[in-house]
Amino acid sequence: MKLLRVGAPGDERPAVRTDDGRLLDLSSVASDIDGAFLAGDGVDRARAAVAAGGLPELDAEGLRVGAPVARPGKVVCVGLNYQDHAAETGAPIPPRPVVFMKDPGTVVGPYDEVLIPRGSVKTDWEVELAVVIGRRARYLDGPDAARAVIAGYAVSHDVSEREFQLEYSPQWDLGKSCETFNPLGPWLVTADEAGDPQNLGLHLSVNGVKRQDGHTSDMIFPVYDIVSYLSQYMVLEPGDVINTGTPAGVALGLPGTPFLRAGDTVELSVDGFGSQRQTFGQA
Repeated sequence: MKLLRVGAPGDERPAVRTDDGRLLDLSSVASDIDGAFLAGDGVDRARAAVAAGGLPELDAEGLRVGAPVARPGKVVCVGLNYQDHAAETGAPIPPRPVVFMKDPGTVVGPYDEVLIPRGSVKTDWEVELAVVIGRRARYLDGPDAARAVIAGYAVSHDVSEREFQLEYSPQWDLGKSCETFNPLGPWLVTADEAGDPQNLGLHLSVNGVKRQDGHTSDMIFPVYDIVSYLSQYMVLEPGDVINTGTPAGVALGLPGTPFLRAGDTVELSVDGFGSQRQTFGQA
């Protein structure tokens, strides 16, 4: 099932995208797609309502698509998690996942404007597969146990300001948590229909020029391992988002490649999970 949220910022309504591309209003089934919806029987109720028929169809033309999950409690990120990305940045293969946090307030819709921060000269792109948690998870007993706590997956754009990230602080937070720096969506694909998370292509272009063309099979730490690992150090709650890393092709790893400027357009996708498109503006 493909779940999404549509409408003006702060006034989104839950919806489902059918296999034939229609949008059905889920407002009669749920107030929102959030942690409570994912942890309870929300997905089952939505699926039953679609099967029963009668849900109002929404006119998609001109309708804004928001992030598919409302108010994530936290956004946890894994850095340097692709073999080719570690190589292009000159970093050694990490022996353990490189974990950092991103302000949940950075999460915006997949087609919303992204703002270049004031003073930025190194705003960069990163297409990623996002994991959305559906059940509370603490001290999971290995990767197999992680499968049961995942609600689904989505396309994530982990926008980064490299000067802020790498030169202004020994931690990465400054370059990762600028406003609008995490477009998410367009939809949440539930885990039962998502297939193998280690068999997905990731793609990104800037102003029509292909920059990233990777594959989740190149991950150093696979998805289920990441979820299990994180649960040993923090409690994962329903609605939390995990960004699982980016493949090669970021500006940081391509000498001479220009960083993003106001007016640039970035398009990105993950196979089977839809695509995003953002035009960058100035904060």
